[in-house]
Amino acid sequence: MNITKDERDAVYKTIFSRRDVRGEFKPDPVPDDVIKRILTAAHHAPSVGFMQPWNFIVVKKAETKKEIKHAFAKAHAEATMMFDEEKRKQYKSLKLEGIMEAPIGICVTCDRTRNGPTVIGRTAIQEMDLYSSVCAVQNLWIAARAENLGVGWVSIIHNEVLRDILKIPEHIVPIAYLCIGYVSFFHDKPELEKAGWLSRIDIDSLIYDEYWLSK
Repeated sequence: MNITKDERDAVYKTIFSRRDVRGEFKPDPVPDDVIKRILTAAHHAPSVGFMQPWNFIVVKKAETKKEIKHAFAKAHAEATMMFDEEKRKQYKSLKLEGIMEAPIGICVTCDRTRNGPTVIGRTAIQEMDLYSSVCAVQNLWIAARAENLGVGWVSIIHNEVLRDILKIPEHIVPIAYLCIGYVSFFHDKPELEKAGWLSRIDIDSLIYDEYWLSK
């Protein structure tokens, strides 16, 4: 099945307009059928050996979100002290999550034991199942943007704390806690770029021919 030009352009538009959303969430509920669509898109991500190692925990209760927000606050305070004084001040001024504001939270996990110890394609690179689950996150994120939903990845949190809050078994690896909801607007550029934290690297400087640093 060939992709038309309009369909191709829509995919690129969705990718280039995707943002990590933190402060623009609206309280509007997200319909269950929309959540099911973006989770189905995540479930259609590529996976090593077709092992499909992911599960999805949908979080809606304010009590659960408060626990996750508390875990974020602790990890955020620890992270603050890792930057030098100049960066620390800017870091503290940034809003880096929307845990309470977003109507939905979704935790994407990886079951590294699924389908047994030997998996096609994971024999040489053991982390391929983790990478597969990250592909599911990306599929979910792009599908959510196509649904005009914002997504924010809360990475400033300790996995063992998140595991305890969400009652995730020990052998399951939390991959991402995502804040999801409709937003008041999408930024035209990533917020960290707009804030001057870092600039986008020129793509031509990242592409090598044949070998590393072969230019």
